[in-house]
Amino acid sequence: MSDEEALELGTLALDTKTDRVGQVMARQGGRLYLRAVTGGREWEAEPADVRSADATDELRARVSAVNADSGWGR
Repeated sequence: MSDEEALELGTLALDTKTDRVGQVMARQGGRLYLRAVTGGREWEAEPADVRSADATDELRARVSAVNADSGWGR
């Protein structure tokens, strides 16, 4: 099974083209739709540009979410 096929709905993935971590929300028309852990609008990504998020990617996304909730940097 390729990494592309392993990207199930709800899992965290890294869009290597934009260096953004998001949750896989949908797979439609040969594209993946991801949403940041902090919420917001989904973005489209080519499956070839997306891989499963590793522990470092997940930590980065979760820290970003906590910082967004706390108002850090505002």
